[in-house]
Amino acid sequence: MKVVLKQDVQGTGKKGDLVNVADGYAKNFLIKRGLAVEADTQAINDIKNKQAAQKHREDVLRQKEMDAAKQLNDRKFEIAVKAGSSGRLFGSVTSKEVAEEIKKQLGVEVDKKRVVMDGDIKTVGEYKLEVKFHAGITAKVTLVVKLAE
Repeated sequence: MKVVLKQDVQGTGKKGDLVNVADGYAKNFLIKRGLAVEADTQAINDIKNKQAAQKHREDVLRQKEMDAAKQLNDRKFEIAVKAGSSGRLFGSVTSKEVAEEIKKQLGVEVDKKRVVMDGDIKTVGEYKLEVKFHAGITAKVTLVVKLAE
């Protein structure tokens, strides 16, 4: 008997899967406990519609992130910080500050966890950073840390 799972069932499948199981298992366990519904045409169409909607949402998100990566790629951002006479900063520049600077200059929302830095930035200078978006989508940016006036 073909059923559509309403919840994850260990050893059978995940929520939304169309699976073929024994009649007794389907009627006496899965359907009786509300873990599945019989796979009629309406249930199958619902699955297809949900999968198509999910794919569309993922495609839209991926395109949005690709556009943001193109906008960020090879850009230069400047952050002015307080430092001592030797050029050593009082504290460090964090990924949160980089993400805020990107949003301030370009209006592109970037999560601070997506900014990849090779360690703490504790001196004045120029640094190459990477902003990772969706799987395989990255943008390389340059961060210039300069003394605050």
